[in-house]
Amino acid sequence: MLPDFLVAGVPKAGTSALHAALVRHPQLFLPSVKEPKFFLTDGPPPRRGGPGDVQTYQEHVWRRADYEALFDPAPPGALLGEATPFYLHDLAAHERIAKLVPHARLVLLLRDPVDRAHSNWSHLWGAGLESEADFLRAVELEPARRAKGWAAFWHYTDLGRYGTQLRHLLRYFPREQILLLRYRDLRDDPRGTVDRVCGFLGVATGHVGEIPPENVRHYVADTPVNAGLRLLLRGGGRIGHRFPVPARRAFSRPLLALLHRGHGRRPRVTPEQRAALLPSFAAEIELLQDVSGESYADWLSPDHASNYR
Repeated sequence: MLPDFLVAGVPKAGTSALHAALVRHPQLFLPSVKEPKFFLTDGPPPRRGGPGDVQTYQEHVWRRADYEALFDPAPPGALLGEATPFYLHDLAAHERIAKLVPHARLVLLLRDPVDRAHSNWSHLWGAGLESEADFLRAVELEPARRAKGWAAFWHYTDLGRYGTQLRHLLRYFPREQILLLRYRDLRDDPRGTVDRVCGFLGVATGHVGEIPPENVRHYVADTPVNAGLRLLLRGGGRIGHRFPVPARRAFSRPLLALLHRGHGRRPRVTPEQRAALLPSFAAEIELLQDVSGESYADWLSPDHASNYR
């Protein structure tokens, strides 16, 4: 009872939406636990990190028996899969996956790395965990946070180094076992994109007509009231792992409801932000083109502007 396929990357590129679509397919089975993160460690996950990290680590399904049990409810004959978008970023996970499920098919959703980093920061800001209201300043803090052992979701730029990551993955898996998709494909043509995934997996197409919105947060304005709410949420994120899950939710849910009361639209990446970050991604984008055989030239343009927040 091990997966036949993995949605293996990347965060903030539509993996939650794709997961929500694939669970509707009658020939596929994905467990109710999204992002089990099994292949991210060889044993128990770390016990330290940034705000909220230890709570997330407690959710890891790291014992093999527990991981296999996730697939027990699958109907006979169904293809088994799971979605953990950090597998592409974690180079050590590539070998773990290859050793246990060498014939697995891997689906990778990629997004313009500058847009992806901005969406990542916006997500953590909206969750009350990111303390830095300035996106570029938060990026500057990344090396120090990584040195302190903060989890991968805080690695705004490192998560977007797709060229290096894919080159490493290709050491363990042939290109024909990897499907590369773009975030914009899922947004612009959800039905066609899901059908591409189904064709790649070898199951019938045409079963999924729409993709429900998943993992979408409204933008949170930087106001004094919201600053106080975020301070409380960050405090809870640092000590919440010491309390039972019901107690954590009883504390955080009312605060998040207040924080999200405004329903503001998230800002797009500005030309200045793109100009500041694009040079750090240029070599990675070119490498991605070389190792994938596909063009991502639009990501290299300083004038490129995402239509998606």
